[in-house]
Amino acid sequence: MTLDVVSSYPVERFLLAFAIILIASKVFGEIAERIKQPAVLGELVAGMIIGGSVLALVPSIAGQPGYETFHLLAEIGVAILLFEIGLETNLSDLLRLGATSCLVAVVGVVVPFFLGFISVMAFERYGLLGEINPIFTTVIAITVGATLTATSVGITARVLSDINRLQTEEARIILGAAVIDDIVGLIILGIVSGLIATTKEGLDTGISLANIGFVTLKAFGFLVIAILIGNFASVKLFNLIEKMKVRGVLLLSALSFALIFAVLADLVGLAPIVGAFAAGLVLAKTNQFKLIEDRLKPVSDVFTPIFFIMVGAAVDVRVFNPFNTANLPILLIAIVLFIAAVLGKFVSGWTVFKKGISKAVIGIGMIPRGEVGLIFAQMGLVSGVFDSRLFSAVTVMVMLTTFIAPPLLKFTFADEESTAGEIDLKTP
Repeated sequence: MTLDVVSSYPVERFLLAFAIILIASKVFGEIAERIKQPAVLGELVAGMIIGGSVLALVPSIAGQPGYETFHLLAEIGVAILLFEIGLETNLSDLLRLGATSCLVAVVGVVVPFFLGFISVMAFERYGLLGEINPIFTTVIAITVGATLTATSVGITARVLSDINRLQTEEARIILGAAVIDDIVGLIILGIVSGLIATTKEGLDTGISLANIGFVTLKAFGFLVIAILIGNFASVKLFNLIEKMKVRGVLLLSALSFALIFAVLADLVGLAPIVGAFAAGLVLAKTNQFKLIEDRLKPVSDVFTPIFFIMVGAAVDVRVFNPFNTANLPILLIAIVLFIAAVLGKFVSGWTVFKKGISKAVIGIGMIPRGEVGLIFAQMGLVSGVFDSRLFSAVTVMVMLTTFIAPPLLKFTFADEESTAGEIDLKTP
């Protein structure tokens, strides 16, 4: 990292690019929020603009001077993000979630995964993916399917809060299902990362049920063991750390805890962010978790946008030029995946049979993919499973699902209230 910055990427260029990333993330995040969209959408757009295919203000392609440096910073950012999500997730609340949220979550994972998987297999059959190894096609299909599974609990919660609907029963079902989706999505992430590693080590071995079962067991096993041992040790450890007087000791200890868990996850073949998430779940049980959460926010504000900027910067906007016939296959892929992403989540609302609950509101609330979907996409790109064109299509799918949810939720809630008002007026 030092040689990369000093020899081939001068310090002044690194500092300038870093400043551009921070400024662009906040400027475009502010613009997004002004038009009632999540800040993450603005950060993605900012990355696309300052990335290599438009202004080329930051290194966005592997091999460019400075790319590895910003890639490492982005990895730190996404680890902090998942650590933060883990801190905000209460395991006890998850265990108390009703059957309704669980059913919505399961359908909202299974259906999009299936639609994404069969879409990629169809793409391969009709030659839209180019020349690839047939066994690797299955890994691509699994990774794309996984990208479509997780609902963004952060984006959904923000939208519901903005329209003052957090206290409705639909909102509780949506948020409960979204949290479960995130947990399942992270487990799937561990499975997918293991399958990618297995396949890249030897394509001739293929993908078997035994491989999938082993990786699944490893993912569940790591989470269970990490949480059990972490809960046993973390309370006493952080009670001791809290008594220390050196400045910043609580925050730095919590970050170190998360990074060590990330390393342990990597050692057992899982994505490091799975370990960071597990660390957050563990520290959420400590007496200091509120202090940790508050002190982590400024750090997250610096590093987390780097991940989304770099994801956006990796998108080659030139592939979306419809006048270039070479781009037509990737545009078709993007459209098909977007339709699969929307339908796959929308149908989950129709698993709710409680009277007076809007199925449409729940289905729309599950649509945005947000951070977790982008994490899957980035993992596919970095591992070599996605090429730049497929990565761009998947990223735009994630962005579009994030973009359409807020206005659709507002419209549907307003329509439901209007309908309910008409029924009340007609009722004698």
